[in-house]
Parts: sequence; C-alpha cells; structure tokens
Amino acid sequence: GADMPTFRKMMAEGASTLENRSILPSSSACNWASMFMGAGPELHGYTEWGSRTPELPSRVVNSDNRFPNIFGLYRDKAPEAEIGYIYEWEGMNYLVDTLAMSFRKHAPMSAENPNGCTPVAVQYIKEKKPNLCAIIYDQPDGTGHGKGWSSPEYFAMVNHLDSCLTQVMDAVREADIMDDTVVILTADHGGIETGHGGKTMNEMQTPIVFYGKNVKKGFKIPESTMVYDIAGTIAYLLDVPQPQVWIARPILSAFDGSGQMD
Repeated sequence: GADMPTFRKMMAEGASTLENRSILPSSSACNWASMFMGAGPELHGYTEWGSRTPELPSRVVNSDNRFPNIFGLYRDKAPEAEIGYIYEWEGMNYLVDTLAMSFRKHAPMSAENPNGCTPVAVQYIKEKKPNLCAIIYDQPDGTGHGKGWSSPEYFAMVNHLDSCLTQVMDAVREADIMDDTVVILTADHGGIETGHGGKTMNEMQTPIVFYGKNVKKGFKIPESTMVYDIAGTIAYLLDVPQPQVWIARPILSAFDGSGQMD
C-alpha cells in the first residue's frame, strides 16, 4: 500500500469520501472537463479521453465560446482575482477558459524535472497568494498505464506525490493564507491493471478530501458525490452563482456554517 502521510493527515483533519464517481467514460479529458464545468459530457460535449474540443456541441457557451467553467465564472465575478492553473498533462490546456487565468504554466514531470509542477506551484503560491489555483499532476496515471494500478511502482509514485503535496501545503502556510484557504484533493478517474475508461468501481471511484477553512474535521462525506460536484463546491465557496446548465451539487456537508470564503 501507500503510506501517504500528508494525504492521510489531511483526510483525518478534514472531510472526505473515497467513493466519488467519475462520469463515463472513466478517462481523463472528459472527467477533468466535468470537474471544472459542473456538468457531464451530455451537456459540455467533451466525451473522450483526449477531447480537445467538444465532440457534441456544448449546450451553452460563454463569451469565450466555451461551456461555462469555474475559472471563467469566477473571473467574471472577481475581475481582479489571482487565478492560477499549473498542469503537467498537455491535454489540460483545452478544458478551461485559458483567458480567465492570471497565470498558466505547463510544467511536465521529466528526468530533468522529477517534481513536475510542484516547484512552479510552490513559487507561485508564495509570490502571488492566489484566490483560486488548480495544480494538476499527470501521475500516478502514467505509472498506472506503464506498470499497473496498485503495482509497487504505482504506490512508490503515490508516495512521491505525497511529498509534493507536503511542499505545496508548506508553501500555503509560508504564504500565510492557510487560514483563508480550502484545499481540495481529488482525481479524474481510477484504473485497473494498466488501463481505465471502463465500468468498474476501481476505474470510476476516486477520493475527495477537503481541508482548511470551515471544513469539518475527521468527517466522512455522506452525499453521493460526482466529479462535477467539485465545480459546484468551488462555486459555493467563492460565492459564484451556478449557471442553470450546471447539474453540480455543492458538497455542503463537509463545511461548518455557511462555509463560504470572505
């Protein structure tokens, strides 16, 4: 198994579920789109592992000709907000309002850069103290495909990512913004053997952990959450009204009081 001390500590001191469901297919682009777009592929139109543009016409589009996503909606609400988007897989660039970002950086993991987007994220958090920031790792997906989900190499990569998480959390504390921050740990999909995309719970279930401001401690989330509920929860925290086309439900049980950020 995976030790993941920082992840487990945040889970113990936060609110979590291990039964968050992906949309179908249980693969990357369509699920990342859903996570940020508050709806499923039937509405946003991104239907495949590698979707770069919607295969179905988006049911609604915004001024950037994209399906409404949390980054663009928050930018509309808060024109001065500092919004960061730091990612390792190139496919992430096609799934959001890139024009909404204050800072956008593709920082893949490589032999020369074994920590991937972590150093970029750490520096950005300390310098800019973002209001909203997504840090999206390519792993352990690549190791799952190469070596197998639940292989020793997979667990080693998960533990490496836990050390990356430790660095990111240290940066949030050093930036002195932890008291005003909710951290969300989640993923687009799981896997089985060396693949994903299918209809098994190993492929379709992922964790969600909420940690930080107004988050209940040691709380197990009872709702039947879906990947698109992440967008609804971020919108709730940032007091951004959900567009009618969204089907997301904010995961309210995780928070004490109103939960909303000041």
